[in-house]
Amino acid sequence: MTQYTLKQASVLLQSKQISAVELASAYLAAIAEKNPALNGYITIDQDKTLAEARAADERIAQGNVSALTGVPVAYKDIFCQTGWRSACSSKMLDNFVSPYTATVVQNLLDEGMVTLGRTNMDEFAMGSTNETSFYGAAKNPWNLEHVPGGSSGGSAAVVAARLAPAALGSDTGGSIRQPASHCGITGIKPTYGTVSRFGMVAYASSFDQAGPMAQTAEDCAILLNAMAGFDPKDSTSLEREKEDYTRDLDKPLKGVKIGLPKEYFSEGNSTDVQTALQHTIDLLKAQGAELVEVSLPQTKLSIPAYYVLASAEASTNLSRYDGVRYGHRAAQFGDLEEMYGKTRAEGFGSEVKRRIMIGTYVLSHGYYDAYYLKAQKLRRLVADDFQTAFARCDFILAPTAPTAAPKIGADSSPVETYLSDIYTIAVNLAGLPALTLPAGFSGGGLPIGVQLIGNYFSEARILGAAHQIQLNSDWHQKTCK
Repeated sequence: MTQYTLKQASVLLQSKQISAVELASAYLAAIAEKNPALNGYITIDQDKTLAEARAADERIAQGNVSALTGVPVAYKDIFCQTGWRSACSSKMLDNFVSPYTATVVQNLLDEGMVTLGRTNMDEFAMGSTNETSFYGAAKNPWNLEHVPGGSSGGSAAVVAARLAPAALGSDTGGSIRQPASHCGITGIKPTYGTVSRFGMVAYASSFDQAGPMAQTAEDCAILLNAMAGFDPKDSTSLEREKEDYTRDLDKPLKGVKIGLPKEYFSEGNSTDVQTALQHTIDLLKAQGAELVEVSLPQTKLSIPAYYVLASAEASTNLSRYDGVRYGHRAAQFGDLEEMYGKTRAEGFGSEVKRRIMIGTYVLSHGYYDAYYLKAQKLRRLVADDFQTAFARCDFILAPTAPTAAPKIGADSSPVETYLSDIYTIAVNLAGLPALTLPAGFSGGGLPIGVQLIGNYFSEARILGAAHQIQLNSDWHQKTCK
């Protein structure tokens, strides 16, 4: 029962061939069996889950159903929900139980979705491997010795392990797309402002964006229909008419122009990644798509610009965690200043501290103009590159990561870890939508994903293109043991 896609589960629920309680119970049993080794979930509440499932069954009996009613979903530990612990995988918020619900979570609750639990993540979404979590690293279900990617690694892992048909993640610099690639699932980062950020704990406010993760592009489109929409509680939310993101699923690829950025097809990619890209290119050609070479010359500037800007915003956002109002507080201190210092020293992990210090430095007097303002100018150049490219193509095909998932504990410096996001960060700098879908496997049997990047508000077209690829391939149907 836990092998169903979201769409398949929806059809069975609406036809009453299975009940929401039966489906939720099956997932809870699978979680109890497999999660101790996977560490994908960090918070489970069986009573709350089954209560939501019973409510969904009542809605179905009354005929008050949507495509999502009764379907289980997992939430990255960054999303608040009344009565659930929302710790951001940090000691700082280990004891925090949310008194309110994030808009995007409420949207899915209103559709009748059933909460399975909170998934593991890099602490405060800062990391690319899920190893900075206070609760220990989540594992890649294809090989438990490897990382699932980050920061939404727990969400990707539980979907890939069939411990949830779908999950929510957040993407600040690739944190939906990179773990989706490493775990062999589909995930989309929407245009910035399309999905409300209210109730999603902030890392870097001008980058953070919530998005769906599931087995297929079709599943992601169904989820995005419920997730997206204007929210007056979020000042960055875009006021636009409601869209149907499933509308282009049946649209053929014949005549669609696919851009291939020469900077992304470099010697830095592993042979496995190059092979997956070529398979995807061949598939696109077979369906009548046209391939166009484009250039994104500012790609090399993306990482320094991102880590200056994101760290600056993180330094500001995380200043609220001081031990006064909520979260961790040091047990012993002499005065208020010492309480602040000890609380933050004890509550934050090393990667979070590193980014806070970088952000404080670049915002300090004498360095603001030299670093922060210059990075903002680079951000504009990166965005302009994409607009030049989109004048020649409909979508851009790119690798998601230069390699398959590395081993847990692999000896790499922070800079080397940051460089692994080279193909995802530029999309966040520009605020564009992008989707990762499975495209092959490494020689070691680990999944490889590729990206489809679109212009602003082209989510439906990206999802449609990905669906057409998946109709003609079976990478997304592969399951781990």
